[in-house]
Amino acid sequence: MTELNERKCKPCEGGVVPLGRDAAQALAGGLAPGWVVAEDGLSLRREFRFRDFYRTMSFVNALAHIANIEDHHPDLEVGYNHCRVQYTTHAIQGLSENDFICAAKIDQIPLG
Repeated sequence: MTELNERKCKPCEGGVVPLGRDAAQALAGGLAPGWVVAEDGLSLRREFRFRDFYRTMSFVNALAHIANIEDHHPDLEVGYNHCRVQYTTHAIQGLSENDFICAAKIDQIPLG
């Protein structure tokens, strides 16, 4: 099976059943530590910490580039030295494989 970070997001305009919590947890096992599937199983979250604002924004810009390439965009909360990332597939009001593909690609961004 292809690793999550090697896959491409598929367009999702609705009409697809969101992943169940067990399926989401299984996919989360292929991600770096720190990603958490919400209790209700509807979102995937991770907080990233940085030394300063410059590194935070460099990360956010790299993440935005991935989101645009994949045409799948997270909700972000950005501060001086942190970025909280939350994925959910809005069209289906829950998690899809796309959320995990993008998370895996974000895991490849250098955090230095």
